[in-house]
Amino acid sequence: MEDIKCCVVSCDKPLDASYWESQYEAKTTGWDLGKVSPPIQTYVDTIADKNCSILIPGCGNSYEAEYLLEQGFTNLTVIDIAATPVAVLREKFKNNPNIQIILGDFFEHKGNYDLVLEQTFFCALPPTMRQKYVWKMHQLLADEGILAGLLFNRMFESGPPFGGSKEEYELLFTAAFDFLKMDVSENSIAPRANSELFFELKKNNQVVVNLYEFEGITCNGCMETITKKLTKIDGVLNVSISSNFAELLIVSKNEIAIEVLQDVISYDEKYKIKKINP
Repeated sequence: MEDIKCCVVSCDKPLDASYWESQYEAKTTGWDLGKVSPPIQTYVDTIADKNCSILIPGCGNSYEAEYLLEQGFTNLTVIDIAATPVAVLREKFKNNPNIQIILGDFFEHKGNYDLVLEQTFFCALPPTMRQKYVWKMHQLLADEGILAGLLFNRMFESGPPFGGSKEEYELLFTAAFDFLKMDVSENSIAPRANSELFFELKKNNQVVVNLYEFEGITCNGCMETITKKLTKIDGVLNVSISSNFAELLIVSKNEIAIEVLQDVISYDEKYKIKKINP
């Protein structure tokens, strides 16, 4: 797996714009395949609507976008937090009206997309941000929108990249999305063979997905207790707490009043919950 090692500074430092820019400056971009990822190329070849709106977050050099444009797609948006790849893409596609290239934070982005393609973005985020990822993806997708791409089906000693498992992803995305596919990729590049999952999820537009700041949890036991109590609230379909206990994702049939949530956790006065607005 040498091709995907990219961390050249201490990974307890913030994985912010400066971090990712330093990777491009040092040319430690082991995640960059130099071509479109084969599983995503295969998937793109199945898309009939060339005018559908597509977003690629954490796009890097975005060979996927280049392939989409070559195939005649007309409504692409790519975004990255690092200035270097954005500048390269803006120069490469400066005369192409079918692609919008954005320098910025994905989690502050506003839009509405038929398809979001996932290629080495999820694994580049600290695992503490996975609940926020689900929340934001649900916001950005149209009612019948699709989130598709690749996730690592293995763990790493350090990161980025950060790995995971099919079981973890199923728990994370359940209720917010309908699972169309999540299987081991059959045509990954050789160094990643049998370590990638290709997934296709459809937005569940019949639910409410909210993210909250949470104070007071200090251990896994507390987290499990809180999760069980919140899951028992009428209408709640899924509860997921970030690995640093700071954020809480709730998927529900209807909006749950903040007073109801606070009442459920009021058995311990140190527990505080606050909704994060889109």
